[in-house]
Parts: sequence; structure tokens; C-alpha cells
Amino acid sequence: MSGDVFLAYDYPVLGAFWTVMWIFLWVFWLILLFRVITDVFRAHDLSGWAKAAWILFVIVVPFLGVLAYVIVRGADMGKREIRHAKAQQDTFNAYLRETAGGPDGHGSVEQLAKLSDLKARGDISEAEFRRAKEKILH
Repeated sequence: MSGDVFLAYDYPVLGAFWTVMWIFLWVFWLILLFRVITDVFRAHDLSGWAKAAWILFVIVVPFLGVLAYVIVRGADMGKREIRHAKAQQDTFNAYLRETAGGPDGHGSVEQLAKLSDLKARGDISEAEFRRAKEKILH
């Protein structure tokens, strides 16, 4: 075989470790970069010009820009993230309450259950049950 053949055992373990380390650091850097960019746009206390300046700083001098942003505004990044997650959860919970009927009992599931109880007790006839069911479902 010629000398230019690269076999798996020609790649040292320390070299593999450093390759994995650099890939990990590169992925970590990308995640941090996009979190900073997202946080800049999410911050309501920054004006449009301040947002533009931070984005320009992060794009022109990425490492220094991200480092400066994390030092200057990093303490509030977590607070903004938690506020955003809470707002999303509240929106989702409101949607679920609206769709499933929620605690006020105006959902179709609760109405159908009450209607079924009325029919089982004999308070309404089969025809009345079907009419009310159609009204609830449509």
C-alpha cells in the first residue's frame, strides 16, 4: 500500500478528542450567538437603535460583541427567557381552557356530560337528547 492511505488507527485518540472538543465548542458558540440575537430582539427595554447597534456589534465583531452583551446584559437574559416561557405557557393554557371548556363549564364536553346525565335520569326524551346533542356539536 502507498503511504498516503489514511486508516482509522492512524488517527490518534488525542486527535479525536480535540476534534470532538472543537466541534462541541463550535456548536456551543452557535447556540450562544443565536440566543444573544434572540435576546436582543426580545428585550423591550431597548430602543430600535440600541437593538440595531447590538446586532451590528455582534455581526461585525462576533466574539467581542457576544462577550460584551453577556457581560452587560447577561443577568437579565434568563429573566426575559423565563418571562417569555411563562407567557407561552399562559397562552397555551388559555387555549386549552377555551378548547376543552375550562373551569367555567362552557365546554362541549361538560355540556354533553350534563346532557347524558339528564337523559339517564329520564328528565329528557331520546329525541330531545339528539336535538340538544346536535346543537352542542354544531
